[in-house]
Order: sequence, then structure tokens, then C-alpha cells
Amino acid sequence: MGVRRKILWRLSFLFGAPNRRSPPLAFPRSVRHTKLLLSILTLVASLLYLLGLKETLTVIASLLYCVCFSSFFLAKFIAFLRGKRGKKSRSRVSPLETILTDDEIVASVVSGETPSEELESATGDCERAVMIRREAIRRVTGKGLVGLPLHGFDYASSSGRFCELKVGCLQLPVGVPGPLLLDGSQYYVPMATTEGCLVASVSRGFKAIALSGGASSVIFGDGITRALVVRLPSAARAAELQAFLENPDNLEILTELFNRSSRFARLQTIRCALAGRNLYMRFRCSTQDDVGMNIISEGVKHVLDYLLNNFNDMEVISTSSNLCSENKPVAVNWIEGRGKSVACEAIIKEEVVEKVLKINIPALVELNKIKNLVGSALAGSLGGFNAQASNITSAIFIATGQDPATNVESSQCITMIEALNDGKELHVSVTLPSIEVGTVGRGTELAPQAACLDLLGVQGESLESPGANARRLATIIAGTVLAGELSLLSALAAGHLVKSHMKYNRSSNTNIGHQIK
Repeated sequence: MGVRRKILWRLSFLFGAPNRRSPPLAFPRSVRHTKLLLSILTLVASLLYLLGLKETLTVIASLLYCVCFSSFFLAKFIAFLRGKRGKKSRSRVSPLETILTDDEIVASVVSGETPSEELESATGDCERAVMIRREAIRRVTGKGLVGLPLHGFDYASSSGRFCELKVGCLQLPVGVPGPLLLDGSQYYVPMATTEGCLVASVSRGFKAIALSGGASSVIFGDGITRALVVRLPSAARAAELQAFLENPDNLEILTELFNRSSRFARLQTIRCALAGRNLYMRFRCSTQDDVGMNIISEGVKHVLDYLLNNFNDMEVISTSSNLCSENKPVAVNWIEGRGKSVACEAIIKEEVVEKVLKINIPALVELNKIKNLVGSALAGSLGGFNAQASNITSAIFIATGQDPATNVESSQCITMIEALNDGKELHVSVTLPSIEVGTVGRGTELAPQAACLDLLGVQGESLESPGANARRLATIIAGTVLAGELSLLSALAAGHLVKSHMKYNRSSNTNIGHQIK
């Protein structure tokens, strides 16, 4: 480099000239105004020197020196601070986000280079990850998910929970029949459903119950279960372990170990079933306002560690053996109960049956016997001695953030109807031995579901009486089932069901499938 070019290169920072390489004294772009000021001062000093104003030049030179010195170090200090902040912000940005465009990321997902489940962590933006995943699915399948909403859901707060590989959120209508007069209190019950007439039918049942003085409920069981299975060298050895577990003296030690796992967990019983050299152990415990599957699993693990020390020839086959039993219509839940075991009843006056339900008492009693009892028995039903309990439980479960899969056992129900006082009154009851609900954890933390729980006055953990909110929710579900049974059986007996469904429950848009395509 020549001397002239070297001097110009070193002075180029004064004018902000672009260079292939930055000079050692180059200021950052943020201080271009300082460079301009220095350039002006240099020009003024040159003019004064040419005009012979040396005294003035001395003053100007001093000022110029001070300004240059202070500006230089000020600029370097600002650049230093901004450089540190830039490094921090860049450290939070994924290399995938800074290097690739959305289109390139989609291509990498389609090709398999970027796993779809890692998009949230890779992009640093949960909603952006959902958009990229949707586009990747569109390119692979040719289906754009046009009707599936993208916005309106807090993907960031649900990251790593509830659901994986998110591509959007569903919208379901929520109806609120009410009031339900139950145990002296009134409730407006949220129900998420797409079945026309269901909410209206429940509302009619609520009216009949309220006009007759309300319904009452009782919880006669409260405990979630988890059953594990172990294998021992022989059936005799398995029987020894069973005797050990069922010994009251040992239960106290096992209870203490179990309860250490959580402040919510309280072991109630351990029931055993032996099959050859396999032993099934069914633990039952209370879990307050939580459904409690994770809680009881942790407690079982504590007991299992203790048993392995005493029965070192024991082999753990599985910590879930289907004797629990979850998400299945089984006799053990129907007989022994699981979750909240609830009964709800009401006495309906004759005039209310005739004016509100549009039927008479003998017809309701006869239909319940022939349909719910005899008909279900002929079908070999297991806990299905009812008209539509599952309709009600599933609608409330979805609205309040419960696990919809547990509707299988939670809707096991028997409906009983009989005439009282020479046919002047109607006694109706529903018994649901396995309602599995909670008001904390899982889907109850989502904002819409939390709002529905708040409407019922049972959102979150009960501080005054631990477990009270979950128990109250179970009784509200039972009360709503009672109303639904009354209304549907009345509609069937009067011949109104088909007419109302044809009017309110038919699709008004026969081209909906074509529109989606």
C-alpha cells in the first residue's frame, strides 16, 4: 500500500467511507454524527490557518484535540457496550433461525434433516414452529389444514406439555345450561359438545329438578388406583409376598413409605391378586384435588424399592398391569370404584313430570326398566345401565380440562327410577362409582378450561379443605347426568326424541366436505 493510500485509509473513518477492511481507528456506524463534526472542525481549522488567524487557530486546535480525544473513547465505549448486548441477544437465537429461512426449514423437515419434534427448540418461537410444521405437512400430504385454526392458542406456555408436534388448535362450541340446584347451591355447567339438543335437554332436566326442590348428592368413595405386577420364582413365593402385603402390621410401614412421595398422597389400601407365580398389587390412595396418576405412581415406586430389598428374587414386570384399570370398562372399577364414587338423587313432583317433561310417571318407570336395566343386561353391558351418561361426562370433561379417555370408566352409571307415594312422586337416582376428575394439573391449566372451572367455583386447589374442589366437580357431573337421564328418557317415552333431533341436530351445510377439500 502506498503512503498516500495508507494515510487516506487511516483517515477514512472521519468520513465514513466504506472499505474492504476496517481501519484500526474506525468508528461504529452509530457514531457517524461524531465523524461529521470532526470533519467540519478540521475544515474550519484549515481555513483559519490560511487566513493567518494563528491565535484563533490555537484555541480551535485545543478544542479540536479535546473533542477528538473524548469522542474517540466515547465511541469505542459505546461500541463495546453494544457489542456485549449483541452477543447476548445472538446467544439466545438458534443457529437454525439465523442461518435458514422458513422455507429452508420446511424443506429440511420434509427431507427429515430436522426432526419435527425439535422445531420449537430449534427456532426459539413456538408459534413459528407450528406454522413451519403445518407447511411441511401441506407439502408432504397436499392438504393445507385450511380449516384448522392456528392463532388463539398460547403455544409458548404449553411448550413441552399437553401435546407434541402441534399444528393448531380446535374450536368447540360450549353451552352453559343452568341453574342446577344441587345440595342447596346453584351451578351453571359448561358443556363442550357438537351434538344438537344435548345442552337443551340437560337444561330441561335442570328445570324439572329445580321446580321439585333440587337434587342431593353423596360421595361414598374417593381414591385413585395403580396396580403393578411382579414375578417370583414360584407360586408359593408369590403367596408369601401377598401375605406380607396384606398383613396389617406391615401396612403401616408401607403407608409411611408411600406417603413420603407427595404431600397429596395418602395410601388407603393394597389389594392383591395372584395368577401362578405372578402377583398383582392394586394400590389405592387419595390425591386431594389432583387426579393423581403421577402422584400414585411415584408412591408405588417408593414401596417397590422397599419390597425389592426384602424380596430380592422378585422381578418387576410392569408398573401398570391393567388391574388399575384406566381407560377401560372393567368390572373392578364398577365394583370397587376408582376416583370419586358418587350417587345423586332427586324426587320429582307429578305435576312437574307432566308439565315440564311432558310424560307421566308410570311411563318413565316402565321405560327405565325395559331400556336401561333389561336392555343393557341383554347387551352384556358393564356399567352401562343408563341412557346417556357418557354424553354428559364427556362434554363436561372437555370443557373443564379433564382427560377425555377416562370417560370410559367415569361414565359407568346405573340409573334407577321408581314411583313414590302412590305414584304422586318420582324418585330418580344415578350412581357413578368411577368419576376420575381433578381441578389442578393437566388440561385444567389451559385458560379456557380454567375459566369453565372458575364458572363452577372449583378452579385450582382448595386451600380451606384439600380435595373439596375435585369432589364438588364430581358431584356436579353426577347432578348433570341425573338431569340428562330425566330429560332423555322423557323424550323417548313421549316419542319426541327423533323429531327434535331431525329439527336441531342435522347438518345445515351439505357442501361442507366439498368446501374443506
